[in-house]
Amino acid sequence: MRVEALAGAALDASLDAVARLRIAVFRDWPYLYDGDLDYERRYLAPYRDNPRAVVAGAFQGDRLVGAATGTPMEDHADDFAAPFAATGIALSDIFYCAESVLLPQFRGQGVGHRFFDIREAQARKLGRRHVAFCSVQRPADHPARPAGYRPLDAFWRARGYAPVPGVIASFRWRDLGDSMESAKPLQFWMRDLT
Repeated sequence: MRVEALAGAALDASLDAVARLRIAVFRDWPYLYDGDLDYERRYLAPYRDNPRAVVAGAFQGDRLVGAATGTPMEDHADDFAAPFAATGIALSDIFYCAESVLLPQFRGQGVGHRFFDIREAQARKLGRRHVAFCSVQRPADHPARPAGYRPLDAFWRARGYAPVPGVIASFRWRDLGDSMESAKPLQFWMRDLT
């Protein structure tokens, strides 16, 4: 398995594959995301166009099987300024790990760690003091929750991340089987890089 930061022509060549991975992986619990390729292309364009952003790819041979993105938090200021307002932490001190998607058959092989390593390295390069991401919150009794589901909390804690009390964003997307978008709460997790 090869995991690397993508840039230039390699990034351009991989963007549609990253979009398809997001759609495929986020269909599963807990996201239940009913995505489409046109939206995903628009969503990913700022990661391609921002020299401070990073996109990491995991390859099995030439096939992209996983991807992770990250960008300075202020690039998401409209979405995240309000949740972080009470923390006293400037958005310009935070690097945001937007997503990690990996096909199920390739999990448990260290790719998630490499994704965080690459994004945390970019955060350090930019002089960021904190790295954050958010995780969708679903009710424990949600009817689509699979039996035996194990959240990634232990993995994130082992990397030094912890939930930030009261820092919850809200995003809208259409769940599988729904006709309209609905708001979902997303809990922020963060770690210090200092």
